[in-house]
Amino acid sequence: METLTQELAAHAARLVVEEGLDYGGAKRRAHKLMGLPARTALPDNELVEAEVRAYLALFHADTQPAELAALRRLALRWMERLAEFRPHVTGAVWNGTATRRSDVWLQLFCDDPKSAEISLIDHQVRYQARSINGLHGVPVDTLSFSSPCPELGEPIGVHLMIHDHDELRGALKPGRLGQPLRGDRQALVQRMQMEPTP
Repeated sequence: METLTQELAAHAARLVVEEGLDYGGAKRRAHKLMGLPARTALPDNELVEAEVRAYLALFHADTQPAELAALRRLALRWMERLAEFRPHVTGAVWNGTATRRSDVWLQLFCDDPKSAEISLIDHQVRYQARSINGLHGVPVDTLSFSSPCPELGEPIGVHLMIHDHDELRGALKPGRLGQPLRGDRQALVQRMQMEPTP
């Protein structure tokens, strides 16, 4: 059973890296592609992330560090523009597994949930609004748009998850393995400074 779970995680990791799928979508697709029984347990996100890191080291060690750095610089630009909403970066750009197929995910903690939307309108950013699961699996409004990334020569998806200001304290609790799940601008800059220049 453990080998099957590992194989499923490895298959999902390839889909994450090569097709830009999120972990949930990659696990479900890998499950289907492998033709497994419906009741087969899916691997947890920590195992998938470990497999993503292994896959990147094996197949993308020459390109991924520069792509990650470019995406982190793009995230910083948007965090600076949206500073009043206490932005925190999360996902692959934060944890270091992002490639050019990854999107930038920012969590905003707003006093007024409509204020971020008004800010995008004021800056003439065309966005789409939808609802996705945020902290603790609770649906939150999310504003999605494309942003040019000259370093990568293509537009990158940016998603702003709108949270209430009071949720910020709980959001800073570490994950199951003791690692922070998100970081503010200063934390992201520190993370970038600790990594070798691509």
